[in-house]
Amino acid sequence: MDDRPDLHAATELVTEVVTSIDESRLTATTPCPDYAVGDLLDHLAGLATAFTLAARKEGLDAHSGPPPLGSADRLVADWKQVIPQRLAELAVAWDAPGARDGMTKAGGIDMPGEVGELVALNEVVTHGWDLAAATGQSYAPDAATLAALAGFTAQFPREGSPGAFGPWRATADDPTALERVLAQNGRDITWSPAAPAG
Repeated sequence: MDDRPDLHAATELVTEVVTSIDESRLTATTPCPDYAVGDLLDHLAGLATAFTLAARKEGLDAHSGPPPLGSADRLVADWKQVIPQRLAELAVAWDAPGARDGMTKAGGIDMPGEVGELVALNEVVTHGWDLAAATGQSYAPDAATLAALAGFTAQFPREGSPGAFGPWRATADDPTALERVLAQNGRDITWSPAAPAG
């Protein structure tokens, strides 16, 4: 047995969040700056496809630059079926032999395959929390998923990375594993729909 992350657990959790979102919440604000729920769902659908192709090493040169921002205007009508399907395909793709080997690309960025898998996991887990927080759902990734992310997000620059994640946020003296990962992604873990982070 190896120590590779289990994307199945993360994608299944986020699928539960996605399928529990009511259509009336698509315009609600989220902890992800500039994204409403519908925008973020479109982004999630897009990144699931992009990182599935990254695992398969298919179509890597089709888009040389960063992807467009998520937009509810592009969200497919049957998103409650499409997004879970894409998330499931993402998890399966990274299980395939050779997925972590060599170099790959996503969002116009070249990276080692094993890093691509962690980036995919981090995107899914963080945006899953964004959607859960925005729509009042509980959210508890399993310990193995958070352990796989802990060392990865700890390497993020404290000042943040433009277009990727914000500066590290403050946490309590003894944060949970999820709070630590979110804070290192630039998320305000105290965010709520009633008092969105500035």
